[in-house]
Amino acid sequence: MRNRMAALWAVGALLLGGCATTAPRAKPVVGQHPQALEKTVTKTVAIKYLLFLPQDYGKKDQQWPLILFLHGAGERGDNLDLVKKHGPPKIVDQKPDFPFVVISPQCPADSWWTEEGDALIALLDDILANYRVDPDRVYLTGLSMGGFGTWDLAMAYPKRFAAIAPICGRGKPYLVKRIKDVPAWVFHGGKDPVVPIKDSEDMVNALKKVGAEVKFTVYPEAGHDSWTETYNNPALYDWFLAHRRPGAVKSK
Repeated sequence: MRNRMAALWAVGALLLGGCATTAPRAKPVVGQHPQALEKTVTKTVAIKYLLFLPQDYGKKDQQWPLILFLHGAGERGDNLDLVKKHGPPKIVDQKPDFPFVVISPQCPADSWWTEEGDALIALLDDILANYRVDPDRVYLTGLSMGGFGTWDLAMAYPKRFAAIAPICGRGKPYLVKRIKDVPAWVFHGGKDPVVPIKDSEDMVNALKKVGAEVKFTVYPEAGHDSWTETYNNPALYDWFLAHRRPGAVKSK
């Protein structure tokens, strides 16, 4: 028995020694030198969401346009009913014929949409893979914290969206070249005490400088709630449908 254990320890030592010498590092050289790292990193993401399919979904041989809606900070948590408080998920509860597939994810209580980009894109990919959605008619919109998230996600994945509609949000004007080919309709309340209107003005002005297609609607007397009037306006959805992803061929 003792000899067997000794043999096993010897084999283990050899294996460990082999692992240690499989990929030896170069001998360190003092001073500063250029280096490079390439490594595959895996990540598990999880997100809860509401999914709306129009009443005619599946009855017609067609692909549907999709709206990805990002709620505000007050709707974070694990109660999906909170997500129905504003915007498209509220509207579709009363309009089963709403002509879009709508996905309305919920941000975790201790997070922010700008930290959930990987989860949002994974969700979008899953919906595109499993439902009859037109990848050239995917629209992104959000309010307040969701407005921040709209700017951020569009800049991270500019080729994924046909058009965006950030509401009372804030972005990074110095990065707008990334979305110069993504049409944007920006909304803000003129008397917003939470997110200054200047945050939207800065984004709109920066987009104009790079030649982007951008519209800007200001509600002069509105405070932070510039989303109720926006999402109740049919013109927003007509504007969405008038846009396809840059370079997309219009289907017959």
